[in-house]
Amino acid sequence: MDRKTYTAELAGLRELRTEITAAEKTVVAARKELDKLTAQRARRVAGLAGYEGAQAPAIAKASGLSVGDVVRIAPLLDPTPAAVRAAKADDQAAAAPDPAPEAAPVAEPATAVAPVLSRPAAVLEQPAPAPSAQAEVEDLAIAEQPAAQQPGPATSVTGETEPGVQAASYRTTASIPVAAALRPAVESGPRELPTFPDGPTGARFEAVTTGLVSKRPNFTQQARATVFLDAATGDLAVRDRVVRLDLGARTPGEVLDAVLATAPGTERIYITAGAPWHDGAERYSTLKDAVAAWLNTPSERWTTAVGSGRDKLAGHFVHQRQPVGRYAPAAAPEGPVAEIRSMGEWFDPDGADVVTCRQAFTLLWQALRRHWDDAVLMGSPSQTGRDLWSRTIPTTGKWAGGYPVLSEELRGLLHATGGQGRTELILPPRVPDQLPALVEYDRTFAYAKHLWKSPVGTPRRITAAAFAAMTQAEQTKALMSCSHWNVRVTVPAGWNHVGLLPAPVTGDRAWIYPSEPGTTFTTWAGGAEVHLALSNHLAPWKVEILGGLLFEDGKPLDEWGKRLKSAWADLTNLSKLHGDERQRTAAYLASRAVRSVLLFGLGGFAQRPRLVSGTTPLGEALPAGVEILGQDDTVVTWQRQAGFSRDPYAHPEWAAYVWSGARAALLDMKYRQGKEVIGYAGALHARPGTVVYFGTDGIALTERQPWPYRGEPGDYLLKGHLTGPVEHPRSQEQYLKLRGLGRAELAATEKGTDQ
Repeated sequence: MDRKTYTAELAGLRELRTEITAAEKTVVAARKELDKLTAQRARRVAGLAGYEGAQAPAIAKASGLSVGDVVRIAPLLDPTPAAVRAAKADDQAAAAPDPAPEAAPVAEPATAVAPVLSRPAAVLEQPAPAPSAQAEVEDLAIAEQPAAQQPGPATSVTGETEPGVQAASYRTTASIPVAAALRPAVESGPRELPTFPDGPTGARFEAVTTGLVSKRPNFTQQARATVFLDAATGDLAVRDRVVRLDLGARTPGEVLDAVLATAPGTERIYITAGAPWHDGAERYSTLKDAVAAWLNTPSERWTTAVGSGRDKLAGHFVHQRQPVGRYAPAAAPEGPVAEIRSMGEWFDPDGADVVTCRQAFTLLWQALRRHWDDAVLMGSPSQTGRDLWSRTIPTTGKWAGGYPVLSEELRGLLHATGGQGRTELILPPRVPDQLPALVEYDRTFAYAKHLWKSPVGTPRRITAAAFAAMTQAEQTKALMSCSHWNVRVTVPAGWNHVGLLPAPVTGDRAWIYPSEPGTTFTTWAGGAEVHLALSNHLAPWKVEILGGLLFEDGKPLDEWGKRLKSAWADLTNLSKLHGDERQRTAAYLASRAVRSVLLFGLGGFAQRPRLVSGTTPLGEALPAGVEILGQDDTVVTWQRQAGFSRDPYAHPEWAAYVWSGARAALLDMKYRQGKEVIGYAGALHARPGTVVYFGTDGIALTERQPWPYRGEPGDYLLKGHLTGPVEHPRSQEQYLKLRGLGRAELAATEKGTDQ
């Protein structure tokens, strides 16, 4: 070979290299696309398994897989008769070596010793990029739902132990109670919670709803023409002017007539003060009856808007303090709808005039628009929060096709076993009859701290035997992952502090928190709660795992939470730094509205069985199963349970997980500077006998605590201090009165200090 040939061959080799590189890239891209399509096919196969009539051969043919491959993806589709499977299992067991007599099968699996959960090992609040055996658990919380909004049960928490404190063992039990349906309690005392049914019905408790996923919308919401009305003075803020209206007797019809005469085209009226729906309330046995009567006050020009399509029979929403009246012209019932709503849905105006309230809405919209180009303020913070979240659904990656909605059975289980915030008044002798002081701490924008990790996908059912068979590392990881557990709990001997886990009871309270040593109860709890009970720095509790659900860790709420936290921080800073007092007030109210968007948006995911209200002309047949709220000369107002809807945004697993973490943070929370823990807060870090009250995202104690406050979401803010001696409140109403006095005293003290 001469030099010329050599040079030519080199040039050809370079060209071949370029072609090979391009081909390799094509192969990598094709393999990536193939993996994506294969994963998509597996998800669809798994989704089809949720249909009762699904058959593996048909799905195998449609998917291009073998029947065996389909069964491996979705074991529920195994066409092998149960008797044959049982015989095969018996044959395998017979072929196995004879076990020693003491290893013979028994009704309960062997005890599974829990791993030692030490504080240094469990990093719970740091949003690490990927979960691990030491996955995060502590900061899964949220705790801000007002009492009036709380629909019931509560179930989860988080925690860790100090070095050297021995963790309790998990004793798994195979004898799991069976409940074919979610039965309501009918007797006083302990309340039985649902568990997993056996057989085909039980399979629905680890499945998703076929064809129902949360998808990113491809449209923009339409803004509504909105005005702000002080019903006490008649002041109306419309665009950039204020008009004084004559509202007559303040009936809905007269309010609508007056507003639309001044601001034609108005679609939504927010009442900022004056609450006309309480007029004449003394004539009714309940406040709800008074509100229903006001909403249905007859008018010649207006009638109840019954909606259309999916909103048919929407009618009014009857609520004691935040009702929604929906009206249409009597001459055109299918025409444009005008709503009368309460400003209290978004924030407490606390004396702010209509101009300030309108400015608060403007600032709120501007703050949200910095993070969402298509942000629109809808009628309620719940609707707004859910709409904004839907616009953060990823367009790439595993969940680009949307987040699947759990089966109705599984949603029902979560609703029955996973409640919201902890509300508990602790009575003497656990606390003194005469309190030396009443000190209130409130967690700032609490729920926002606990959105970085949430459960996604189809959960895996963990039986008692399966948990017992796990290694200690696997048990630890399972508890620190997104999970929900059926447990039997015993309060340890010598325990002298507040209760850690909720116990179900009948009656209005639904849940109590036992703390008497030796008390044993069965409940459901999030992995965070169970972890806290086993690893708290005071004394580990005895926990027996009866079964559970283990989800994949995901971040469906992370981006939504980050944007809302940023908007809240911007408005909070503006409320402190702006030179104009009205603008400072408006910014503060707007920051409270962001809180409501997150709070009620999260509650919207819980999607409990719907309560539908409506009206029917007097004399006409009422819909089946309704509860009559009231009636007048022309209409009957009613409400009824409508069960679960096929709501593509129903994700009770997210709400339950966040609520669980918030309850945990009321007991034990860390302050971090980078990776370093610089402090602790929560009830378990106060002296025994000093905690008086738990109020969702706040605690009242008898003495001040050295808990740092940095103004960040989740931090404990000193909110009130009432100097003692104070007689211990015997009811929530008495406590709320004392709380108000404590807030006023602290405000006066701080004002005096500033001066």
